[in-house]
Amino acid sequence: MSNVLDQIVATKKQEVAAGKQLHSISDLRTIAAQQTTPRGFFHAIENQVVKGDTAVIAEVKKASPSKGIIREDFNPVEIAQSYLMGGATCLSVLTDSNYFQGSDDYLSQVREVVGLPVLRKDFMIDPWQIFQSRALGADCILLIVACLTDELLIELNDLAMDLGMDVLMEVHDEEEMNRALATSAQLIGINNRNLKTFETSLSTSQNLRKMVDEKRIVVSESGIHTSEDIKFLQQQDIHSFLIGESLMRHNNPGEQLQKLMTGQVE
Repeated sequence: MSNVLDQIVATKKQEVAAGKQLHSISDLRTIAAQQTTPRGFFHAIENQVVKGDTAVIAEVKKASPSKGIIREDFNPVEIAQSYLMGGATCLSVLTDSNYFQGSDDYLSQVREVVGLPVLRKDFMIDPWQIFQSRALGADCILLIVACLTDELLIELNDLAMDLGMDVLMEVHDEEEMNRALATSAQLIGINNRNLKTFETSLSTSQNLRKMVDEKRIVVSESGIHTSEDIKFLQQQDIHSFLIGESLMRHNNPGEQLQKLMTGQVE
């Protein structure tokens, strides 16, 4: 996966270079100014957690490099509406086209129809993409620590916040966690997938959770399939989850989300 990550970043650099030829940062600022105010991704999660409830970021995701096509009959708006009915707190929309068969349009379409805060799930490597994300209507962006230098991590994080967006900062190990904690990011995503072996283990969240103080919120990502998984993570004082694949494989993703959260999925 680390090799795949390198490939994705190399492709993303080409995409960004092409994008800059079409729209300058000044163009994107103008478009972003016409967007509605960001919906408060962090606060939506915080409100749930403070009440003692569970916050789920439900993911709109067609495919992945490791699993291929996850859902053939893919209608992002219908899926998002299903998640809304199923009790999702926020949404995550894949916009990477080359490796995840996502689209920028999916994010815009989903946000126009569903009132939940939306995360743009992509590989951010350049300030241009942060302006582009706000122009698309994103309420939050993902920053993957493994993809970025410390300097760029801080720059992109601070820029996103200056534009009114929140940041979900994703880590995989202790070294990346220390780097994330050196920023002002309030949402720390712990990805349970090992980048070298593809295997997932909830013990990653269990171990790394201990490094995070109470001022930030931990989001456990990947490998969450059953109600027992949710219960285990709650016992580790983790109450926010990003869940995609295990929901997307069901005919009614929102119904599956509801079952997962109410202890009905073994």
